[in-house]
Amino acid sequence: MSVKSPPIAARRPHRLECHGDVRIDEYYWLRNRDDPEVRAHLDAENAYLEDRLRHVRELRERLFEEIKGRIPQTDVSAPYRDGTHRYYWRYEDGRQYRIHCRSALDARGEQIILDVNALAEGHEFCDAAILDVSPDERLLAYAVDTVGRRRYAIRFRDLAARAELPDVIPDVVREAVWANDNRTLFYTRQDPVTLRPFQVLRHTLGSDVSADELVYEERDETFSCGVAKSRSKRYVLIGSHHTLTSEYRYADADRPHNGCEVFLPRERGHEYRIDHYRGRFYIRSNAAARNFRLLETPDDRTGREHWGELVPHREDVLLEAFELFRDHLVVQERRDGLVRLRVQPWDGAGGHDVAFDEPAYDAFIDSHNHVADTRVLRFRYSSLATPASTFDYDMRTRARTLVKRDEVLGGFDPAHYRTERLHAVATDGTHVPISLVARRDTPRDGTSRLLLYGYGAYGISMDAGFRSPRLSLLDRGFVYAIAHVRGGEELGRRWYEDGKLLSKKNTFTDFIACAERLIELRYTSPERLFAMGGSAGGLLIGAVLNMRPDVFRGAVAQVPFVDVLTTMLDESIPLTTGEYDEWGNPGAERFYDYIKSYSPYDNVAARRYPHLLVMAGLHDSQVQYWEPAKWVARLRARKTDDNLLLLRTNLDAGHGGASGRYERYRETALQYAFLLGLP
Repeated sequence: MSVKSPPIAARRPHRLECHGDVRIDEYYWLRNRDDPEVRAHLDAENAYLEDRLRHVRELRERLFEEIKGRIPQTDVSAPYRDGTHRYYWRYEDGRQYRIHCRSALDARGEQIILDVNALAEGHEFCDAAILDVSPDERLLAYAVDTVGRRRYAIRFRDLAARAELPDVIPDVVREAVWANDNRTLFYTRQDPVTLRPFQVLRHTLGSDVSADELVYEERDETFSCGVAKSRSKRYVLIGSHHTLTSEYRYADADRPHNGCEVFLPRERGHEYRIDHYRGRFYIRSNAAARNFRLLETPDDRTGREHWGELVPHREDVLLEAFELFRDHLVVQERRDGLVRLRVQPWDGAGGHDVAFDEPAYDAFIDSHNHVADTRVLRFRYSSLATPASTFDYDMRTRARTLVKRDEVLGGFDPAHYRTERLHAVATDGTHVPISLVARRDTPRDGTSRLLLYGYGAYGISMDAGFRSPRLSLLDRGFVYAIAHVRGGEELGRRWYEDGKLLSKKNTFTDFIACAERLIELRYTSPERLFAMGGSAGGLLIGAVLNMRPDVFRGAVAQVPFVDVLTTMLDESIPLTTGEYDEWGNPGAERFYDYIKSYSPYDNVAARRYPHLLVMAGLHDSQVQYWEPAKWVARLRARKTDDNLLLLRTNLDAGHGGASGRYERYRETALQYAFLLGLP
C-alpha cells in the first residue's frame, strides 16, 4: 500500500505591511476556522500523519499500555484539611476523570462532591475545576469548560442537600471566591474577543446573573485581573497584573457590598503580591529588589512609607513565594538554580532550610496549606528519578512524614536511574544548567539517543520533576535532559530578563549550547539528538531548527508559538496586548525588526530540516491553531529534504491537549512512537 502524498495547502498571497516592510503570507487564509476548506486541510494533515506512522501503530499501542500500566488506575490523592473536612480526589479504573470527595474530620464515610466523569458525558472535552467551598462548608462553586477554549461556566451545588442550584454564570474564567456571608461569590469575566480577564463581578445566589454587580473593571488592555481570598479570610483580594506591573485592591469579605480599596497604586515596573494575616498585610515586592523581598505593614496603613522589611533582597537568591502560619513564616526561594524552602519562626530563633539531597529536583509549598494555626507545613517534592511525593513537615521538630508518593507500577526502581546536573557555556560565556536522567546502564559513548527539552519564557522555571511516561523512553535507551535556558527564572530575575525582549535570542543560543555540550560529553550525537518544547517552548524549537538544523535528528513542537510577528501585531488575538513586555510591541520598529529576525514562520528557508512532529489544538486560546498549521504548510513548501513533517491537530481540545487521562496517555504515546520510530 503506497504512502499518501502530503497535504499541500493552497497558496493565497496576503500582503502584510508595517514600517514600510512588506511580508507576503501565502497561508494567511488558514486563520478562518469557519471555512470548510480549513477544516478539510486539518483533517487531511491528521490522516497523513496516521498514514506515515503506520509502521509504529503497534508501538503506539504498546506505549499507551505501558504508560497506562505504570499508573494505578484506581488511585487516591493525599487528603488535605480545610475547615471541618478532609478533601481529596480519586480515580476509578476505566474512568477518564477525577471524582472529588470529602469526609468529616470527626466521622467516617465519604461524600462525593463532584464527579467530573458525569459532567463529561456527551462531551469530547471536559475541564472541570473545584473553585471554592463556602465558609460554612455547605455550598460548592465549580467551573466547567466543555470546548477547550478556557471559557468556563460556574455552577453551584448544595452539598448538604445534595442538590444542584439553578444559578449558572457563563463565559468566565476558572477562579472565584466566596464572601463570608455564604451567599456572595466574586468571579472574573473575560473579554468576549480577546479572552482577557478584565472584570470582577459579584453574584448573589438566587439572583439573576444578568444583574450581577460590577466590582472592578480593568480598562488597560495590557492588564488582566483576578480574585483570591486572603490567608486571614478577612479580605477578597483583586489583583491586576501585567508582565512588569501589579496592583491590588481589597474588599471586606464580611461586607461584600461595600466596595474595594486600592492597596498601592500601580507603578510601571513594580511587581508585588499581597496576603493578610493577624492584622497585617504581607508584601512580596521587587521595589529596589530585582529578586524580590518580603515586607509587612499594619492593615490600616498600606502606604509604602509604613512597610517594614522581613526578608531582605539578595542578588543571588530569588524569593518566589511565601506562606504564613501561626508560629512560622515559610519562604520558597531559588538559589543556584534549585528551590529551597526556608522555615523561620516569628520569634526569630532557629531558622532553617528543609533539606533535599538530590542534585536536581522540584520542590514547592503545596497549595493546600489551608490551616494557619498549625506547625505542620505541607510541601511537594520530586526529581527526575523520584516520583511526586507529598510531605507533612513539622516546622518545630523538623520531622517529615511522607503522606503519599505516587505509585509507579511495573517494577520501577529509582536505583536503576542516575540523575545529573551539568553546565554548558553559551556564546557570551554564560553558564547554562542542564538536568538529565538516564538508566545507569545507558552507555555514554555517543551512541545513545537523547531528548532535550526547553521552554525559556515568562520567568517560568523548568524544574527537574518526575513523569512516569518518560520511563518508556529511558528504558529504551534514551537520555532525557532539560536545558534551563534564559527566559526562565532558574537563576533569578536576571536570568529571565536576559531571555526576553531584545535579548530573546539568548534563549535559542543557550539551547544550542546545551545540545552541543551534551554531544561533546558523548551523551549523544547529532544523529541521535532530539528536541522538544511546547507553546513558548515551541517557539524555541522553531527558532533553533532555523538556526542550527544540523544539530538535531528530529523534534516535537507542541502547540508552538511560531508566527510571533503576525500575532504580536494583531491586538484582537487573545493574550497579545498583555505580552508586549515579554516579546516587545512590534508597533515600534526596533521590536518589529528583532522579532522578525527570529520568528520561526518568517525565517523558514529552502534548507534541510530534521524530522518534525507538530501538535496543535483547534480550540487553543493561547496559541491559535493556525500558527502551527501555517508553519507546517510553509515548511512543506520550502524545505529541501524528505524527512518526516507531520501535523496533528486535536479537533476537540485547546492549549493543554486532551482533557481525559487516557487520551492524554495516547497523545504522549504518539509523540514517543514518532521519536522511537524514526529511521
